Amino acid sequence: MTLLRVPPPLPKAIDLKRTYDAVIVGSGAAGGMAAHVLTSHGLDVLLLEAGKQIDTTAELHSLEWPYDHPRRGEMPYDRHALRGAEYAFRKPPYATKDAPWKAVHSYVQGWNGTDYTKNIVVDEKDHPYTGTNYAWVRARCLGGKTNIWGRLALRLSDLDFKGKSHDGWGEDWPISYADIEPYYDKVDLYLGISGNPEGLAHLPDSRFQRSTRLNAAEVMLRQSMAKSGRVLTPYRAGVTTDGLKHNKYRSRCFGRGGCNRHVGGCDIHAAFDSPTGLIYPALETGHLIVRTGSVAREVTVDPATGKARGVSFVDAASGQTMEALGKTVILAASTLETARLMLLSKSSAHPGGIGNSSGHVGHNFCEHVMGPGVDGFVKDLIGKPRTLDDGRPGGFYVPRFRNLKDKQKDFLRGYGFEGSSGTGMYPSSGRAPGFGAAYKKTVRDMAGATIGMGGFGEVLSRYENAVSIDPAVKDKWGVPVLRFDFKFGENEKKMAEDMANTAREMFEEAGIEVVDTDRHVLTEGWSIHELGTARMGDDPKKSVVTQHQQSHDVKNLFVVDGSTHVSASCQNPTWTIMALAWRSCDYLADELRKGNL
Repeated sequence: MTLLRVPPPLPKAIDLKRTYDAVIVGSGAAGGMAAHVLTSHGLDVLLLEAGKQIDTTAELHSLEWPYDHPRRGEMPYDRHALRGAEYAFRKPPYATKDAPWKAVHSYVQGWNGTDYTKNIVVDEKDHPYTGTNYAWVRARCLGGKTNIWGRLALRLSDLDFKGKSHDGWGEDWPISYADIEPYYDKVDLYLGISGNPEGLAHLPDSRFQRSTRLNAAEVMLRQSMAKSGRVLTPYRAGVTTDGLKHNKYRSRCFGRGGCNRHVGGCDIHAAFDSPTGLIYPALETGHLIVRTGSVAREVTVDPATGKARGVSFVDAASGQTMEALGKTVILAASTLETARLMLLSKSSAHPGGIGNSSGHVGHNFCEHVMGPGVDGFVKDLIGKPRTLDDGRPGGFYVPRFRNLKDKQKDFLRGYGFEGSSGTGMYPSSGRAPGFGAAYKKTVRDMAGATIGMGGFGEVLSRYENAVSIDPAVKDKWGVPVLRFDFKFGENEKKMAEDMANTAREMFEEAGIEVVDTDRHVLTEGWSIHELGTARMGDDPKKSVVTQHQQSHDVKNLFVVDGSTHVSASCQNPTWTIMALAWRSCDYLADELRKGNL
């Protein structure tokens, strides 16, 4: 099959007098999946995206050598990436119109190769928010953050879905692993995932394609950890390593070495992104229309029925307010933007915001705590021949091992580690001292011997961790912004202490010389895994949507992104978001066909 390198054109004019079977807000993992599933059922769908369509095939330049770029891949000096200290010591909004830079971006633009992703992430001056400290990373373009995501694709288990039954905290999900397993399988097979089966009940295996290989230091750590019953597995990446015969927009992974030289993204689309993986194939059905530059501001309501009528949006270029009409409305704008849209959608039928009779919209906000970790080096690998290790889409993952059968006295739930080792184009110095020729030789000798890992821990879902609408501040398009009221609690702080201590112990037990143990907890939001705010449940008084992500209050309104998660678990959420969206959209199509919506 010949791969298509140029994205299909989008229509310049959209018929807004027409009533579509479904109007989707958002084009990331959730919105793209909704478009794919609904069009496969033959439904006519309008997808609204606030940002532009970007040709990431041309934008990312993953094979460009640093010396061929005037700033070695860095963005222009008139742009600024927020630093950790700014998030920690200042209060949002973090950028104002009088800032001395042309644009201000989130912290991810402080990583490598930021010139290639500067048009994907938002300018914070145009997208303010207020309240407590929070590092909110946003990407307003077709595909959203899937254009630059970290690629770790993990499943949840009944340990996560039935967390309350296990330890008494929070609420159980209204589904079990058996309900979602067939949809995890569908996502695996349609999008591709690489990994190695481990047979763990608390981290179910996927339908894997070829796994990437662990290098010498990682194998050494894996073998040491196995002695204590812990597992280190190759990175489970949402990447097709064997190729996908049904998709002409995506290539298989060739391990070319670009993954760690950019903020993110894959210009051959071996790594999943929503446009090439879901939206462009859906366009070929003839049932999908995409309108970019459409900033949603309200879900409109039929005053006679109280049902959703459509979506009011602002045209990003003209500032004109328009409305898209749909038999059903699907919110997939991401956890926080969906909460914002629901809270803004007030009417006589829904005075607290659409779908908010429970008062839980915006609440039960949860995510992952990050920061603690460890760095070290393997003495036996110093000076050994170089290997190609930055050609992999990821290094390794250590699944949760706390509070499985044991019970920690200081904290509930658990955490996992992401890490890597080996030689990359930008070698780790191993914190070597000195300068000049001797320093360069030391760095080269140590380049393949360094290894590090950092923790991702579950943040407990609490009603008091919430977002609301700021009464005074608006964004560039006149839409009121979010105000954060979110803080890590004692459980997260105790968990973070254990992360650092345990990481160091595991390295020492493996014979890895520890160079640094990081005990610092990063600012809330750093994980980019926002969840909750419109959680699912069986009880309409304590939840916002049903197990099929259908509003308890408005039967033709569905919410299919991470906002419906009941708890965060410690696994990255993207694969679960898409599996749930597939399940819910199958249900939606069936209900619409029966005339129940």
